[in-house]
Amino acid sequence: MQHTNDFEQQHQPEMSGDAAVQLLQLFAQHGIDVIVDGGWSVDALLGEQTRRHNDLDIALQHKDVPKLRALLEALGFKEVPRDDSWECNFVLGDDKGHEVDLHSYTFDAEGRHIFGVAYPPDSLTGSGSIQGYPVKCISVEWLIKFHYGYPLDADDYHDVNALCQRFGIALPAEFERFTSEDIE
Repeated sequence: MQHTNDFEQQHQPEMSGDAAVQLLQLFAQHGIDVIVDGGWSVDALLGEQTRRHNDLDIALQHKDVPKLRALLEALGFKEVPRDDSWECNFVLGDDKGHEVDLHSYTFDAEGRHIFGVAYPPDSLTGSGSIQGYPVKCISVEWLIKFHYGYPLDADDYHDVNALCQRFGIALPAEFERFTSEDIE
């Protein structure tokens, strides 16, 4: 059984810390402001990589999507077909197994969401680091809230438990069914 998990892990895409930082630096060099979301956001808040990541989730203003898409496509990234893809949420991947999961949004002049992925404005206020590189990321409270409304797995438990322990937040009841035996 362990061999199957090892085999599956070896054949899944992976976004290493080095690759994540290189992409984030590239975006910054081209004036594209991104907020790290997902598992890398958890690890950015914790200041260390705590698990393997399949991709780099990012949130960005929708107006920057064409520029970011062109930048990644110039590096060999292509759209990865997904059933839930749409103009404001899609995945670009390269032949090395790197995937970037883009989530775009638009706020009006008063800061109200008007288009795209419905990020609450205060969710985009976190800060952390990936391998010492400072990044903007989803805030702790919102990362925990974003772990609701879908079937939870061991990575979700790992992420939320680590955030709750580090930041002194009570573990939400939805995660009580997970024990150390369940996730090993």
